[in-house]
Amino acid sequence: MRRFLICLLLVLPAASHAQRPTARELGIPTVMPRGANNAITDVAGVEVGFTTLISGEGPLKVGTGPVRTGVTAILPRGRAAGDTVFAAWFSLNGNGEMTGTTWIEQSGKMESPVLITNTHSVGVVRDATIEWMNRNRPGFLFALPVVAETYDGVLNDINGMHVKREHVFSALDGARSGPIAQGNVGGGTAMQCLGFKGGTGTASRVIAANAGGYTVGVLVQCNFGQRVRFSPLGVPAGREAPMDARPCRAGDFAPARPQFGAMRKCTEPPRDDEPPVNPEGAGSIIIIVATDAPLLPHQLKRLAARASLGVGRMGGLGEDSSGDIFLAFSTANRAAVAQTDSVYRLDALPNDRINPIFEAAVEATEEAILNAMLAAETMTGADGVRIHALPHDWLLAALKKYGRMR
Repeated sequence: MRRFLICLLLVLPAASHAQRPTARELGIPTVMPRGANNAITDVAGVEVGFTTLISGEGPLKVGTGPVRTGVTAILPRGRAAGDTVFAAWFSLNGNGEMTGTTWIEQSGKMESPVLITNTHSVGVVRDATIEWMNRNRPGFLFALPVVAETYDGVLNDINGMHVKREHVFSALDGARSGPIAQGNVGGGTAMQCLGFKGGTGTASRVIAANAGGYTVGVLVQCNFGQRVRFSPLGVPAGREAPMDARPCRAGDFAPARPQFGAMRKCTEPPRDDEPPVNPEGAGSIIIIVATDAPLLPHQLKRLAARASLGVGRMGGLGEDSSGDIFLAFSTANRAAVAQTDSVYRLDALPNDRINPIFEAAVEATEEAILNAMLAAETMTGADGVRIHALPHDWLLAALKKYGRMR
C-alpha cells in the first residue's frame, strides 16, 4: 500500500530566506520606483496572511490527496482595525468567482477581508470568514465577504475539500505587514502560469512626490495563459523557452486520471508535439490592487480595469475559459468611509491627476505576475504531474538578448 507523506505547512507572510529571488533581487529594471518591500503591504495598514497545505504523493485519490492548496488573506486595514474601504471590481473575463461583488458594485464599499483560495473551496472559506469576523469585529451584524478563486485541480485533489475553517482562521490570524512570501504559498500553492509554475506574487510602485507620493500595491494569484505568449517586458521569451522545462509526469505508477496517461514521463526527452497541460485559454488570475491615494469608487473601478493591461503585457488575452477578476480598494478617507450618521466629508483625487496611479497599477501587476513565477518552485502533484519553475538564467539571458537588461 502506498504510504503518503503528511505535512501541514502554515506560512506566515514574511518571505522565507529559502525563497527563490524575485525581479528586484535579479536586477530586472522598472520605470517607476518600487516600494520598500515591493509588496501590497507597502500600502500602509494592509496585512497579508497565508495557510499553505502540502501533503501526499502519487496517484490522485479523492479525499486523501495529494494535497497542494491553501488560503490567502488580505486585510485592507489590518487585523486590529475595521475593514471598510472604498472599493470596486472589474472582470476582464468572468469564468470564475469573487463573492461579495454585487454589494461592492452598488455601495462602493468593501466591508470584509479579501480571501483567495481554490475553486471548490470558496464556500467553506466564505463561511469561515464570517465566523472569524463575528469573533473579531465589534458591532458585527452581517457580512458579505470577498472570496475569490483559481483552479488548482491539475496538481491538487481539489474535490477532496481539504481547506477547512481552521485554515482560514490561521491565514487571517497570521496576517502581517512587511515582506510577504511568494510563489507556492497560500491559495497560489498549486497554480501554474504561462506554462510554468505560478502562484502568489506581489509588487508595488511609489508615485513621484510632485504627483502625490502615493503608493500602489498589487497581489496576484496567477494561473493563466499559454507559454508561447509569455512576454515579460515585451520580450517573446515563451517562444524560446527550453523544452526540458515543459510539464511532465514523474513516477512509474499509472495515473488515476486517464488524460495524464499519455503525458510525457520526466525521464523521457521532450517532444515538439506535446500538448499543453491545460487547453488553450483555460486558467484564471485574481488581482487585488491597493492604494493610499484618495480615490472614489468610480475611480477605483477604472484602476481595477487597468490591471488588464498588466495581464496583457505578460501574454494574457482574457480568453473565454479564463476567470480574470480584479478588485481595487483605497485605504484613504478612513473616517469618512465608516461614517453612517451624517454627510461625508472626504478627500478625492481629481481625475486629471490619476494617470500616474494607472501607470503604477499596470507596472505592479506585470511584475507581481512575474514575481509569482520567479519565486515559485517546481512542484510535483497529483498523478505525478510536474510543473517546472521558470528558469532564472534562461529568463535573464532572454531579457539581455532583447536589450531589456545589461
